[in-house]
Amino acid sequence: MTELKERVATLHQLLHQYNYEYHVQDNPSVPDAEYDKLLAELIEIEAAHPEFKSSNSPTVRIGGQAQSTFNKVRHDTPMLSLGNAFNEEDLRRFDQRVREAVGSVTYMCELKIDGLAVSLKYVDGAFVQGLTRGDGTTGEDITENLKTIYAIPLTLERPISFEVRGEAYMPRKSFLKLNEIKEQNDEQPFANPRNAAAGSLRQLDSKLAAERKLDIFLYSINDFTELDATSQSEALAELDGLGFKTNPERREVASIEEVLEYIAYWTDHRTALPYDIDGIVIKVNAIEHQEEMGFTQKSPRWAIAYKFPAEEVVSKLLDIELSIGRTGVVTPTAVLEPVRVAGTTVSRASLHNEDLIHEKDIRIGDSVVVKKAGDIIPEVVRVVLERRPEHAETYHMPTHCPSCGHELVRIEGEVALRCINPKCQAQLVEGLIHFVSRQAMNIDGLGTKIIEQLYHNELIRDVADIFQLTKDDLLPLERMGEKKADNLLSAIEASKQQSLEHLLFGLGIRHLGVKASQVLAEKYETMTRLMSVTEAELTEIHDVGEKLAQSFVTYMANEDIKALIEKLQSRGVNMTYTGEKLSEVEGHPEFHGKTIVLTGKLQQMTRSEAGQWLKRQGAKVTSSVTKSTDLVIAGTDAGSKLTKAESLGTPIWDEQTFIDKQNAMREE
Repeated sequence: MTELKERVATLHQLLHQYNYEYHVQDNPSVPDAEYDKLLAELIEIEAAHPEFKSSNSPTVRIGGQAQSTFNKVRHDTPMLSLGNAFNEEDLRRFDQRVREAVGSVTYMCELKIDGLAVSLKYVDGAFVQGLTRGDGTTGEDITENLKTIYAIPLTLERPISFEVRGEAYMPRKSFLKLNEIKEQNDEQPFANPRNAAAGSLRQLDSKLAAERKLDIFLYSINDFTELDATSQSEALAELDGLGFKTNPERREVASIEEVLEYIAYWTDHRTALPYDIDGIVIKVNAIEHQEEMGFTQKSPRWAIAYKFPAEEVVSKLLDIELSIGRTGVVTPTAVLEPVRVAGTTVSRASLHNEDLIHEKDIRIGDSVVVKKAGDIIPEVVRVVLERRPEHAETYHMPTHCPSCGHELVRIEGEVALRCINPKCQAQLVEGLIHFVSRQAMNIDGLGTKIIEQLYHNELIRDVADIFQLTKDDLLPLERMGEKKADNLLSAIEASKQQSLEHLLFGLGIRHLGVKASQVLAEKYETMTRLMSVTEAELTEIHDVGEKLAQSFVTYMANEDIKALIEKLQSRGVNMTYTGEKLSEVEGHPEFHGKTIVLTGKLQQMTRSEAGQWLKRQGAKVTSSVTKSTDLVIAGTDAGSKLTKAESLGTPIWDEQTFIDKQNAMREE
């Protein structure tokens, strides 16, 4: 048995090596037949001796048992999106902001891969979890599907613990083969490689995901405490050294002029790549400068994504449809003859509001130019006047709500028409859809079509009614089976425990967004306290303006709202803030409020573990030594960070001093 165990270890080592050479280095040292032979041997051994099969065996690449659902997992640090630039002027403004903030910099230019953003977590060098981006705060656990991507290392060259992020994508060759198979089976082909990649990674059966032949490029690290990189270029080089696949077309440049040259080159040459890109990402290279610039609520200030110009096509405007949002806003939408735009078929496009329709003189029957704003949302750009039909008439918005017939109004200072009828059916349904959405109560499975059916069958009239639904209510709905009904009821029950900020956002209070909901919930802690807060109190809070304060107090004073909240509470919905109160982290005075850098190799713990401990004491752990650094904790082979600390006169501890301090704190 010992001999067999040694053979399994040898097969692991050889298969991981050959896989890396083939899928990352693109330089195989053995023929495919040799790899297949060794893999078959390992599969046979594991089948006969399951005790030898591990979670990081090379055999997981071929997929395993199907899952029933994807678990939702909160990211250790949020996966933020990037701000966008659409032209040279946007890029020059970004460069000016950077130089005003930190002075002269170099930039790292990277291709923006058109795929699905994912996060990979490693513990002691082993791949343990992979998540989708989701809403940036919470993603779906797609670990088993990600293991089928051969370019993702299952074990690293060093036993470190950290999280890396990248873009999983479908190469054009795999995309063409997949659609060929779909067409042979009379199935609807995927519109583009990005959709195909996203669909593949959300397959519940990982064997199907494995058949799709996805790939990945890694591009960032969320915690540098176990690495010595001081720049994005060094970080990517360290990822290469650890066995990850990074994009080789990146370039470090010294000015915005060189950024523009890089963009111009890839604008002309992107079709020659074996995968799709939809732009260029520009990052301030030095991590020290990145940390100095920081983040907004949604994106880093030190990076921007240049989006390639949107493709424009011509289609015929067949009609203008109107929809009513949860706040009563009437939004016009263009109904078009189906047309291909940026890889997908488009039959509807945004018209925004009546003023835009009149400004562009858009009429039913016109031929119109359509593009995707940001390559995502279709919109009408302009009318092709020379093709206008002879009797096309100027379009006028209705005077009454198309849903309830109530007279529409335009509030002073706004361009939108609104229905102000509180009992408007369309608004009520949209409010229900908002309440169950991901950033609100996050009731998985309760989508738009089910909400509409429940409303029209008079099973729900307000959000509190959701929490008294029964299996008998659900089973008569379209495409609703026993298992689906059970899962939905479980999701509804679980949502009752959501922290207060989710309920606040879900209520749809005008001007109250996700961030402000978090701020108010953390500050006031209970719904009872929030219901008695005054405008004057609210306007003293940094993230709350006068409009929100007025809207919030008016909402909470409404007798119908008071009754609704009582109804929600009686049905078991949580009314308190249960999240971590970051504003009250105290920690130990030795470390609280201090900026600390870890460098070198620690012997008694990993740098990641040390960093987490320091954060629990209220310290800010950063990756670069600057004038504002209060302390450097240095292990062996500390390198350039130690040298810089010495030159700045920054206090330096060795690992034993740090351990002694921890022990002394435990004895206090």
